Amino acid sequence: MKTPTTNFYNNFSLLYPLVDLFLKPQKKRLFDEVNNLPEGKLLEIGVGNGAHLPQYKKHSVVAIDTSGAMLSLAKKNNLINAELLEMSGESLEFNDQVFDYIVLSHVLAVVDNGEHLLEEVHRVLKPKGKVFILNHFTPNNWLSLIDRGFEPIARLFRFKSVFYIRNFAAIKRFTLHKEINLALGSYFKLLIYRKND
Repeated sequence: MKTPTTNFYNNFSLLYPLVDLFLKPQKKRLFDEVNNLPEGKLLEIGVGNGAHLPQYKKHSVVAIDTSGAMLSLAKKNNLINAELLEMSGESLEFNDQVFDYIVLSHVLAVVDNGEHLLEEVHRVLKPKGKVFILNHFTPNNWLSLIDRGFEPIARLFRFKSVFYIRNFAAIKRFTLHKEINLALGSYFKLLIYRKND
C-alpha cells in the first residue's frame, strides 16, 4: 500500500534535482566520511534519484526507496551497479546483522515513523556497525522559531521542520561516535553513531 509520503515523492521526483543541488555540499562531507572507512556492505535508506551514487568509492551498496518514480531515476544514475530496491526503511526485508554501514541522508525527518526506522536500522546493522544521519536538527537558539513557524508549510512537503534526535527512544541503542557541524550555524549536522551490541 502506498503511503501519502510515497505518493508525494512519486509526484515530486522531477523537481528533486533542485533539492539535490542544495544538499550537494552536505553530502560531499558525508561521502568523505563514508569513503574513509574500510570496505564493507552499505545500505542507503531513501536513495531518492540516486544522482549521488557515483560518490561511493569502495563499498558494496544496496539502496532503497519507497518511491518507484525516484528509483526509476536512480537506475539511470547507477554508475556503480548498486542494488536498487523498492522498500520501506520502516519494514526492511533483510536478515539481521547484514550491513556494516547504513546511511540516512535527510530521511528521518520525512518518514512516517522514525522510531520504527531506527529499530530496523539497529536490527540489520552488524555489531559495532555505523549509521550516518545527515539532517537538519532544530537548535536551542533563535533558529528554532523558524522551524516552528515553518511547520504548517513543512507538513505540505511531508517533512518535520521541528526535529530533535533525542526524541527517538531507539537512538539510545547507539553511541554517538562523531558529530560534524555543517551549514547555517550548525543547523545541519552529520551524526555518526555506532551500534552498541
